[in-house]
Parts: sequence; structure tokens; C-alpha cells
Amino acid sequence: MPREFFTDFVKVAQEEGRHFSLLAGRLKELGSSYGALPAHDGLWDSAIATSKDLLARLAIEHCVHEARGLDVLPTTTSTFRNGGDDDTADLLERVVYPEEITHCAAGVKWFKYLCLRSRNPSLYQDILALEESEAGRSETQMDKESEEVIQKFHAIVRTHFRGPLKPPFNESKESCWLRPSVV
Repeated sequence: MPREFFTDFVKVAQEEGRHFSLLAGRLKELGSSYGALPAHDGLWDSAIATSKDLLARLAIEHCVHEARGLDVLPTTTSTFRNGGDDDTADLLERVVYPEEITHCAAGVKWFKYLCLRSRNPSLYQDILALEESEAGRSETQMDKESEEVIQKFHAIVRTHFRGPLKPPFNESKESCWLRPSVV
């Protein structure tokens, strides 16, 4: 993988660590702690299930779980605001949400890169070649490639993700679901 892949995901890891620290600090301010409240472990289950398949990891962790976070964060933020907790709402809205957009976008970018590289390894040796080749391709060719990437994404989701992808979906242009309008 190109160096830019590692740079992107080191940044994602740093930001996720900061999110944890900020949210754990907020829980402490509210008199609680991480682990004190019930939660599901779907993200961890998916990480284990995709541990040997980078394409599946990108699809499930970044294009499903990270995107799902983007789907629910606006409602979650509103819930905190409506409950009078503007500090938590601000943290989610100003720090977590914008950074989660970039995490999801990194997953989409590298998922697409790997899909297209598998079609033509010599053409896509690095991400710059992918970006440069997009400028020279017709819209029809790019639509065909996007459809192939989307089909691959859905095939991986059917294989590695338990349960359906449930609405509500965040349809804003920042949303990073692998849909024809996004890829």
C-alpha cells in the first residue's frame, strides 16, 4: 500500500484516541465512566471478522460503522441539546462529527483504490495514479467503475456484516456511504 494509506490511518487512529479521551472525560464530568453503561460490541465483532481482509475491513469498519456514526450523530446531538446538555452536543458537533467524516472518507478512498487496483494493478500502483487517471476517463467509464465498486461493497457487506443497513441515513453531501452519488 502507498505511504499515504498509512498516513491517513495514523491520523484516524490519533483522532479516535482523542475522541475516546474527550468522551471519557465528559462521562467523568457527568459522574460516570467508560464501561459503566450498557453498549453493544458490534464494532469489535466486525474488527475480528475482517482482521485478515483489508478490503472487508475498509468496507465494514469505515464504510458501514463510521458511516453509521455519521447517520446517527445529528439525532444524537439534538437529543443532548434537547436534554439541556450543550457541552456534550458541542463536543459531538464540533469535534467528533467533522473528524468522523474524514475517517469515513479515508475508508471510501482506500476501498475504491483497492477495488480499482485489483482491476488493473499496473495502472494503480499508487493513489496519485488513481487520481490522475480519473481526470482522463469519460463519465461513462467512471460510472461503470463506480458501479463495480458499489457492487463489491454490497457483496462484502452481505458476507461480513450481520444484519441490515438500517435507516435513518444521513443524506447530506458529507455522508460517506458507498452510494452511486458518493463513490
